[in-house]
Amino acid sequence: MSWIEPQWPVPASVAAISTLRTGGVSQAPFDSFNLGAGSGDDPNAVAANRERLRLEAGLPGEPCWLRQVHGTRCVEAGPGEPEADASWTADTGTVLAILTADCLPVLLYSGEALAAVHAGWRGLCAGIIEQTLVTMPGYVGRTVAWLGPAIGSGAYEVGEEVRSAAIGEVPEDGDCFVATRPGHWLMDLYGLARRRLQRAGVSVVTGGDYCTHSEPERFFSFRRDGQTGRMATLVWLR
Repeated sequence: MSWIEPQWPVPASVAAISTLRTGGVSQAPFDSFNLGAGSGDDPNAVAANRERLRLEAGLPGEPCWLRQVHGTRCVEAGPGEPEADASWTADTGTVLAILTADCLPVLLYSGEALAAVHAGWRGLCAGIIEQTLVTMPGYVGRTVAWLGPAIGSGAYEVGEEVRSAAIGEVPEDGDCFVATRPGHWLMDLYGLARRRLQRAGVSVVTGGDYCTHSEPERFFSFRRDGQTGRMATLVWLR
């Protein structure tokens, strides 16, 4: 397996990776390093991929997986698999994990705690980033963020309901949309996330350099393929 290592200004005690789709045992259309248990893949293949992830990435323990629902709930990482779209921890050795295949994974470090956020358009517009920031300890004035692989602005066409939800009471966020055909726009998911982070007081935001839709050899993409696997973005304190 192989992965991306985030480039962000955090101490050496913070470890993070974002997996790619290659190096696993899943068969098409989940080929091959699918980590999503709810994707329709063979559960044995997903379990084998998750074990390979733990061993090859040198994880200090089993990742704290979530049942992601495109909501705004952020939980402190612990036992079980809670229904939430973000988790945080201040404990050494606790591995936070987010699954994506076009949605935006966001990692946060506040100096006191880490968080991992699943930010699809629904969760992003509803405030999952802001909710995570006020839930995790120590964010004011010190938090830095990394934006992991997500669908790029050149491939993400959305309708009026998405644009209206994203703009809300901030008309200037309309700059994150480019009209294509009547009632449709290309949405800059990365750009909208950066704006929301900055308005929440996060001045250092890195990443946002990939497009899952346009790189089928590296990334799963639900928008591109429909039935497909999931990558994982993970962060932990050593």
